[in-house]
Amino acid sequence: MSANSPRQRRHAGLAFLCSVLVVSSGAVSSAYAGQLAGEPGLSSAAPSATDPGQAKQQVDREIQALQGQLEDVGASLAKAYIALRRTQAALPVAQLALDRATAAVNKADVYNSEMTVQLDVAQANEARAVDELTATRDRLAATRVRVAGFAAQLYQDQGMGQLSVALSATTPEDFANRIAMNDTVISVQNQSLTTLATASAAATAEEAHLAALQADVAAAKRAAEAALARAQAARASAAAAQQKLEALAAQQVAQSKALAAQKVVEQKQLAAAQKVQAQLQAQLVARAKAARAAAARRAAALRATGRSVPSGPMTSTGFLSRPSDGWISSEFGMRFHPILHIWRLHAGRDFAAACGTPIRAAADGQIISAGVVSGYGNRIEIDHGMVRGVDLVTTYNHMERFAVTSGFVHRGQVIGYVGTTGESTGCHLHFETYEDGIPRDPRRWL
Repeated sequence: MSANSPRQRRHAGLAFLCSVLVVSSGAVSSAYAGQLAGEPGLSSAAPSATDPGQAKQQVDREIQALQGQLEDVGASLAKAYIALRRTQAALPVAQLALDRATAAVNKADVYNSEMTVQLDVAQANEARAVDELTATRDRLAATRVRVAGFAAQLYQDQGMGQLSVALSATTPEDFANRIAMNDTVISVQNQSLTTLATASAAATAEEAHLAALQADVAAAKRAAEAALARAQAARASAAAAQQKLEALAAQQVAQSKALAAQKVVEQKQLAAAQKVQAQLQAQLVARAKAARAAAARRAAALRATGRSVPSGPMTSTGFLSRPSDGWISSEFGMRFHPILHIWRLHAGRDFAAACGTPIRAAADGQIISAGVVSGYGNRIEIDHGMVRGVDLVTTYNHMERFAVTSGFVHRGQVIGYVGTTGESTGCHLHFETYEDGIPRDPRRWL
């Protein structure tokens, strides 16, 4: 077979592709592993599931849990972070797909080679059978010619052959020789007849054998064609998997850069928000001092006239009413920023609810501030006066819009609607309580 035959060119091409896929997949795998290691705080572990579908479900669950941790992170930063995490999680799955596709190419190549060998063997057997049948048919034709000659001679002699030989002898010795020669001729005729019968039977058997071999060749051709199609499909799948892996690796590089840039923006926004928060807290502290001084003066005046000083209202269920429907998605306390890797106080309680859900005043009080505050978005502050010996202020943050912005409000009055303004990644109410200007756990009052 020529070195440039289609079958050999096909084998060489598949072998080259396998080698390229193995080398390049290893290079890409090393590349994304290095990138993962260079991004602190981002898990580089591949999903434990070996099935791509199960791995995706695992990643989706992980992302969903991650979104809960990013509730009070800037939407742009959270989006960049989650996008990168999805890409990182997709890379091992893509690598797994490439590995499987590469293995499929190798398997298909081996199978294709086996089927090609089987086809070659079947075709060789067919060629040999054709040669044997041709030789048998030649022998059969020659024997038929001889037998036909014998038959013609027999017909001409009319059965008088032996008698003619005997009568034409001149001596007893010549007679004996002629009889012996005639017997030899008859023996040869009989052998020719036997050979004719044998050759005819052999030709029939060889024709049947050839038909079977031709069926084998046809089956081998179909198997070889199927093997080639399978190898081509495996090659296309492997090439697609390789392209996807390389695209994900390039995407991860771009997303890592975008995340780094967004982290700088988030740090600046966080610093600005902390500055504003400190200013607001200072104002609340000053307001609480003034309220405490006024309460002390009122108490002194009451005592001077002999009247008793009333205590703050107390109820068994807490002084403040629930400010909104929804479930508690986050409690008061220190929280670790999953991207900037810093600890900061989550100074309130989060009520997760659909955007547009009404927000109600938790108790009677005076609105002392309503507007847009860095990090908090749309925010309302209500002063409830001196309660249980402290100046109590509640704040309502990330509101979609305001219902009121000033004046005195009553418990349960709608003051705004749940939103996701400011540093927020989802619709929720961030509810805070301040005692003498210091943020405290709202559960002490609810």
